[in-house]
Amino acid sequence: MANTEMSRSARLNEIIKVVRKYKMISNFYHQTNPQDFRHGLEELGPTFIKAGQMMSTRPDLVSPAYIKELQRLQDHVPADSFAVIKKSVEHSLGQPMNQVFKSFDEKPFASASIGQTYHAQLMDGTAVVVKVQHPHVQELVKTDLALFDQAIKIVNVVPFGKMVIDPQRVYQELSNSLLNEIDTNREIKNGVEFYRLNNDDDIIKVPRVYEKESAQGLLVNQAMNGTSIKHLIHQPLSDDQDKKKQQLAERHYIARILVRNFIKQVFVDHYFHADPHPGNLLFYRLTPGDPDYDRQASDHQWSGQVKSLQLSAQQSHRLPPYRLVYLDFGMMGRLTSNLADGIADIVLALNSKDSHFIGQAILAVCNRTGQVDKNQFYEDLDSFMRPYFSAGLGEIDFSNFTFQIINLCEKNHLQMKSEVTLLIKAFGLLEATVAALDPSISMMNVARPFARQIIRRRFNWRNTIDEELVTLYRGLKASSTLPIKVNELIDSISTGQARIKFQYQHESKVLRAVERIVNRLMIVIILAAVILGSSILVEGSANHPNINRLGVVGYSVAIIVIIILVINEIISRWRRSHRH
Repeated sequence: MANTEMSRSARLNEIIKVVRKYKMISNFYHQTNPQDFRHGLEELGPTFIKAGQMMSTRPDLVSPAYIKELQRLQDHVPADSFAVIKKSVEHSLGQPMNQVFKSFDEKPFASASIGQTYHAQLMDGTAVVVKVQHPHVQELVKTDLALFDQAIKIVNVVPFGKMVIDPQRVYQELSNSLLNEIDTNREIKNGVEFYRLNNDDDIIKVPRVYEKESAQGLLVNQAMNGTSIKHLIHQPLSDDQDKKKQQLAERHYIARILVRNFIKQVFVDHYFHADPHPGNLLFYRLTPGDPDYDRQASDHQWSGQVKSLQLSAQQSHRLPPYRLVYLDFGMMGRLTSNLADGIADIVLALNSKDSHFIGQAILAVCNRTGQVDKNQFYEDLDSFMRPYFSAGLGEIDFSNFTFQIINLCEKNHLQMKSEVTLLIKAFGLLEATVAALDPSISMMNVARPFARQIIRRRFNWRNTIDEELVTLYRGLKASSTLPIKVNELIDSISTGQARIKFQYQHESKVLRAVERIVNRLMIVIILAAVILGSSILVEGSANHPNINRLGVVGYSVAIIVIIILVINEIISRWRRSHRH
């Protein structure tokens, strides 16, 4: 226990030193000097580097300038020795390494903040990739998060002026993400489910997770061929027209399958890869004799509800001789059916270029954090969206657009559900990759027909006819009583019993202001009465010391209350001036 407290104290001193050096708190709260903030994270080590990398994928948490800078974060983590790794692996397995692995490379081919990765073979000769967590990484992450939590609580009582971000929300999101990142059991389940839903969907491949050989701190995956898809993107086009045409057709096919599969993940599976950056997408070519070389395209496991969406509408054909591989299932998103329907509404609304329709769709996927003035929200949204209506998708800075729309929601006491912001982030990452492969393909254009089909699937014509018949019956029944109701209304107006209720914009704000004025007026009247009464007591109590003291106490209380009111007014004015 003592050692834990000493290590926590030493770590706290180290963090304080670096935070002061780079003015990290002030810079982060105001979203200024992103380069200094990045240097501070790199100096603080693995937990903070990983937190920064996660923030770089969250346009709902930090500004575009910070996202751009945090994307440059690199893990500078020295690899653990093989002796340390062997001990860690055997501890996770609960048995000697050579009883599970036929061979295990002594040098990792990758090392990051959370763990390092090795090539190995299972006892039957199957090639696998083994990701091993650094020893004590869980304790380090939990210690840093606990210290960060304490810092947030302390800093919240210190006035920093206008804050661009909500530090408590950032902490909660990062805490959840980091704890999920070090939870290997969660990643195992994610990998198993994603494999079941997407492996062999056209040219998509997903590495198999070996659950039996995996454990907390140890993840064993099928070894996959390929290099990052960015190598294909950056490969120059041939000068030969026939070869160039073939390259363009290949890129178009890959881009189309990426979009189609992602749309399936969102609208069919309701379970999507939330971090599809180029490093997590591998590309490789097949050679004659490979088991998959002559494989025919199929509808995979799409049946029932899936086929009703007509996601592929393709005839069985021989697949091209190359494959796409998804990697890293530490960050996944899951949607409810209602939320998926709400996202479909947003897709259709954006296509309509109707601010009111877009606003209604956004409201459906947001949580209320306070009283929402819908008229004000629609007005703000219309002013924001109008310049974008005349711009193409390729001209929009997606990161900046997302940050601004989320800030607009928060200004109106709305908070997008975390699943939606995660989807927006994933959509932006994949959109950039697809645009680089084939600028003619727009994910929004591809998603639109699927969104329409979801709306059609929701529409039940029998129920609609039944509802309309009931409405018609009630309307006919009510029409017979209409003359009587008109008569009653005229009688009410003539006798002065009718009441008209008006509701105006910002009514609650005006009422709060009036209430505040009335309260202050009452305090002033009470203070005046106390001062007057105290004056009478002091003046008429020359021969009565106790009564005289009572008058002095009254004076003192009145003066103290007046000082408190003045100080409160000064603080309120200072906050208002810094808020605007």
